[in-house]
Amino acid sequence: MTQNILDKEAEKVNSAEQQIMNHPDEHEQMAKNAKQATDFMKAMAHESRLMILCYLSGGEKSVMELEQLLALRQPTVSQQLARLRLERLITARRDGKTIYYSIADDRALKMMEVVYDIFCKNKDSV
Repeated sequence: MTQNILDKEAEKVNSAEQQIMNHPDEHEQMAKNAKQATDFMKAMAHESRLMILCYLSGGEKSVMELEQLLALRQPTVSQQLARLRLERLITARRDGKTIYYSIADDRALKMMEVVYDIFCKNKDSV
């Protein structure tokens, strides 16, 4: 039975590969999408940036709040926030002297939900 499932999955892969070979435009678009996805995941692939996004997925936070939550110094937090802003994953708003950050990209929010589901939710039962 397992071999039958594997055979069916292999047929799907072969069919997808054949479709790509027959439509080079789709291959080109897939390559562009893969590059975009890689860049997106690289921006998130840092422990501090991932933690920042995790905290921001719960709502807007100030730089000071993030410093305290992460137990990191302000220059380190600012450096990671700058990278996330550069990638347009977060946005900032100023209120007097305080800068507040929030998630600006719905994909980042969705990704944080997936990361939470896989790595955080019911972690004791794994």
